[in-house]
Amino acid sequence: MGMPAGDRLGLDVKRAEQALLAAKHAAVKPLTVPQYAALFALSSTPGASSAALARACLVTPQAMTVVLRNLTELGYIERAPHPLHSHVLETHLTAAGKQALATADAAAVAIERRIAAAFTAAERDTLRELLARFVAAIEQT
Repeated sequence: MGMPAGDRLGLDVKRAEQALLAAKHAAVKPLTVPQYAALFALSSTPGASSAALARACLVTPQAMTVVLRNLTELGYIERAPHPLHSHVLETHLTAAGKQALATADAAAVAIERRIAAAFTAAERDTLRELLARFVAAIEQT
């Protein structure tokens, strides 16, 4: 074995990611985390296209298509052709979507506040810098 498991930082990051996703999955029910992410993104970018939402939510365009179809069926979003580009569908939250987002976001924010409270402001800044270096190291070729 080239490197012991205890020395692999990727495992620590993965554990943290899994814990965060599990907590958010439970918190945002009945939405899924991708549905919540899409509603959250739409709240700050009304009218976004499916492709823009996929980029914002870090999912594939195909995955976003499924998420948006499900959100439409739930009555949480409406989609209509862009006024100038008829092949592009704009997406907007409905009143029901805004309410679903508010409920889910309150639970997600509670998790984020617990995480933030575990660190000082300086530690949070350091953690962000360390994670950015982690990503940069991965992206080096």
